[in-house]
Amino acid sequence: MKAVILAAGRGTRIRSVHGERPKCLIEVDNTTILDHQLDALAMVGINDIAIVVGYEKEQIIAHVNAMKLITQNVHFIENPVFASTNNIYSLWLALDWLRGDSFIVFNADTIFDPEILHLALRPCAPISLSVDPLWRDETTKVIIVDDHVIRVSKKISREEFSGTSIGITVFCKAVQDRFFHKMHDLIAASHVNELFTVAVEELANEGVTVGFTSTDGLPWAEIDDPVDLTFAQQNVFPQLATAVI
Repeated sequence: MKAVILAAGRGTRIRSVHGERPKCLIEVDNTTILDHQLDALAMVGINDIAIVVGYEKEQIIAHVNAMKLITQNVHFIENPVFASTNNIYSLWLALDWLRGDSFIVFNADTIFDPEILHLALRPCAPISLSVDPLWRDETTKVIIVDDHVIRVSKKISREEFSGTSIGITVFCKAVQDRFFHKMHDLIAASHVNELFTVAVEELANEGVTVGFTSTDGLPWAEIDDPVDLTFAQQNVFPQLATAVI
């Protein structure tokens, strides 16, 4: 299995507290979000990794190179139009690298307990999302019917949501061709400012089974702005430190 970390975004909403640095380099207990993500991948035996970079790409590349990774093979893919595209375009750029294998995708601004990855890698569906049953503001929500995800969107209301997608998605090898074709169709139709979950939802509408795994109450946070960072510092980082000890 391969992994793609989507790290091309500018993170404009958090610059007031983080400066001109990519969000994945936010420090957590003297390491960064990206360090935690790479460590979590190593724990589950995933060592073939692509990081899609764009904004301040040199900082990310230099940081990873300085880590002197021994067991992990980290490949960098550049999104040269990161300022005018969303993560669907970043993932599309990685499709050729992913071809021929199952893979996991997540955003570089998500900090999570490593056990969440263990849970996420136990899917029984062609596509599987990691879902928190609790509501989180300004995040992608899902609607689940008969144990299948039928909608994935930030526009789902609190009254109809079934859970919050934490941004970790697993794709089995068997669904790869259909997903790749769907992504190519969306990019060809100029949907470059969408989230790649648009492709997942369209496949669900076409009959592809989209399953889910639960976060099982384990800590996580998506860090987009100073409020998210404060939440993570108070509710996620301390739990991760305790888990390591």
